Amino acid sequence: MKINLKVWRQKNNNTKGHFENHTVEATEHMSFLEMMDVLNEQLIQEKKDPVAFEHDCREGICGACSMVINGRPHGPQQGTTTCQLHMRKFNDGDTIAVEPYRAKAFPVVKDLVVDRSAFDRIIQAGGYVSVNTGGAPDGNAIPIEKDTALEAFDAAACIGCGACAAACPNGSAMLFTSAKVAHLGKLPQGEVEETSRARKMVAQMDKEGFGFCSNIRACEVECPKEISVNNIAYLNRAFLTASIGKE
Repeated sequence: MKINLKVWRQKNNNTKGHFENHTVEATEHMSFLEMMDVLNEQLIQEKKDPVAFEHDCREGICGACSMVINGRPHGPQQGTTTCQLHMRKFNDGDTIAVEPYRAKAFPVVKDLVVDRSAFDRIIQAGGYVSVNTGGAPDGNAIPIEKDTALEAFDAAACIGCGACAAACPNGSAMLFTSAKVAHLGKLPQGEVEETSRARKMVAQMDKEGFGFCSNIRACEVECPKEISVNNIAYLNRAFLTASIGKE
């Protein structure tokens, strides 16, 4: 299958970027990143600079493969990362536009690579549990309601890829931040710092330059792990509690 690519090229965050047109021969069995590998092989053979893009596990775990494909973070297939997207989702002769994530807090490093270290700093601001739990307890030593455990586990599935911020027209990181607050705060070990954690992480989120949540819910739709916006409501309650001095 012949694919027409419009790939964003940008030397760094201080230079102006542009789309570059290429044609690639791919098979329906290739993953999207394998197709990008084919493109880079072509560019190297032509003695041109290959397209910079991030990848690591290529198994949908690390979240490094952050691309906007035809206007959608991670592409058209719901509940998958870019590395899990396969070319069978496209047709012969299709034109595919590939861009980096667009968010103020994600400056472009080069081409399709953006700096997502803002997420790391949000986690560092409060994403920890300081309760001394001693050695690892048995799995069932601390009784937790099944529904609560499942909610915490679902929130913990967030891989921090940044698709939520890229999908939000305001560039908000509320889904990411709320997932991190919820997966710790819903468990007994994390309840002690639940509200202070919310306050610290929201303050860091604002400091990084992320926008406000306006409940458009594009974040939930584009999240490869399908994190629920119910976590945002949980974060808002915890933050309000901290704001009125009931920590």
